[in-house]
Amino acid sequence: MTDPTGLRARLKPVLEDMVKRSAVAGRFVHRDTYRIMLATLWANLVLKPEDAGIGEADLEAAHDILSTEAQAVLGDGEDLTACFAFLNSKPGEAAMQEARLSKTHKDLLLYFCSMILDPDGHRKWMERMRESATQGL
Repeated sequence: MTDPTGLRARLKPVLEDMVKRSAVAGRFVHRDTYRIMLATLWANLVLKPEDAGIGEADLEAAHDILSTEAQAVLGDGEDLTACFAFLNSKPGEAAMQEARLSKTHKDLLLYFCSMILDPDGHRKWMERMRESATQGL
């Protein structure tokens, strides 16, 4: 599926559900909750796109759709990258604690923060991890 319209239609129910689940009063959205959900959706799409009925080739278009949705819900200047930047901050840490994320969930989101916000640093860290793993064998 490389058709952005079809992809948007496939993602629409989950995106609408995220807005409903993060609503605090009418159309007012708890921004921190929405950011956590959007980042979690992205992580799941990247890890297992087939679970959403899409392929790896659809991830770039999915990223654009999620960024557009973030801007529509959270306002100008907000996109998927901004959601990860928030999660990687002190207020983001507090939001994840308040949301009572499991350690595994939090670690997953922070791992994606590393990949998205500092791809070169993440690549170097992964190389060091691989080197230490092979040295331990």
